[in-house]
Amino acid sequence: MSGWHERRLVSFDCETTGIDVESDRIVTAAVVTIDPLVGAVHKQEWLLDPEIEIPAGATAVHGITTEMARADGRPAAEAVGEIVSALSAAWNAGATVVVYNAPYDISLLDREYRRHWHGAPLAPGPIVDPLCCDKHYDRYRKGSRKLVDVARHYGIVLSELDAHGATADALAAARVAWKLARVYPELGAMTHEQLHAAQVGWFRTQALGLAEYFRREGKTEQVSTEWPLRPAREAVTQ
Repeated sequence: MSGWHERRLVSFDCETTGIDVESDRIVTAAVVTIDPLVGAVHKQEWLLDPEIEIPAGATAVHGITTEMARADGRPAAEAVGEIVSALSAAWNAGATVVVYNAPYDISLLDREYRRHWHGAPLAPGPIVDPLCCDKHYDRYRKGSRKLVDVARHYGIVLSELDAHGATADALAAARVAWKLARVYPELGAMTHEQLHAAQVGWFRTQALGLAEYFRREGKTEQVSTEWPLRPAREAVTQ
């Protein structure tokens, strides 16, 4: 049987109002399906009205203003439901779902789903997180682990004009995942379930190392060890 990276890849990415998964909102999202055998790419894209102001700092990253989102964005509840349905269909079909820095995107999607769909939690299937895998296999490499930099490290060009666009980032994440499976054959040989379980342990080790670094530096930042879904606080900000 061919490896997971040689079958259909479905990659998810979102751009948001900020970095707090509990209170920030999705502004744009993409689910990109790639068939490596024929090179076909299918893109599903969403522009949402997040129902809150988009800070200038977030607009500087993804280019969407509050006015643009209110004028052209889909109702958030409707779009979030479609995103979750697209990912659920991928998991049900046995496709490989790729999410770069999954604890952020998946946790934020979970909070949005809870917010708009009466508290129902997201139930993610197996995920490949290229960031977690790259950190595990090349632990001591210095430099940025942002998607654009990790992609460049593996010979994948993501222009600055495309960076921080949900569709371009989703496609780049899928390409990084594919390249990792080629560079590290044991990674590509794992089943979805084996790789998912391995990443749970890899991420915990990485998070504990970061927490120890913060402790040595006298910093008080809290570090979650949960992957790919951070536990939600009891109440999601409305």
